[in-house]
Amino acid sequence: MSRLFTQPVSEATGHAAQLFTAIKGAVGKVPNAYAGIGSNSPVALEAVLNLDAALRKSSLSAKEIEVVKLAVSQDAACDYCLAAHTLIGAKVGLSADAMRGVRHGQPSGDARLDALASFVHSVVTTSGDVPAEVVSAAQAAGYSDAQLVDTLLAITAITFTNLFNRVNVTEIDFPRAG
Repeated sequence: MSRLFTQPVSEATGHAAQLFTAIKGAVGKVPNAYAGIGSNSPVALEAVLNLDAALRKSSLSAKEIEVVKLAVSQDAACDYCLAAHTLIGAKVGLSADAMRGVRHGQPSGDARLDALASFVHSVVTTSGDVPAEVVSAAQAAGYSDAQLVDTLLAITAITFTNLFNRVNVTEIDFPRAG
């Protein structure tokens, strides 16, 4: 059961209602995480949606964005985001084995995506300066500096939803991640 207030989507008014209508039109439903965020702070939900829109215009492919979101969500132990991004990952062409690999720091079958996941895991699970060899390894795998900066944006976007779902204990409305 959610810990924070979540208004039924059908009862939302004002800015939250506008955002929910747009989300429902785009994906067919308002996921529980977005309903919880928007019920409490339409400004926060709008920021999340804007970050995701910016990511779609970034130098990262849809697969790379999902690799970042899966790696971060694994490290945060956010079951909600793992479920959501496993579903999205499959839709953008990531296999179940590849998704498990990037989540757990194991080979995914794609060395370039593995290097990205390794970079993400290092950034998320350490403090202080990221070791030069971690950055160099991502660059050696073919990631440009622009792509590394866009990776940091993707980390930022998913970290907010991970934190929200961990505080709220949002009810998972997607198939659970394996």
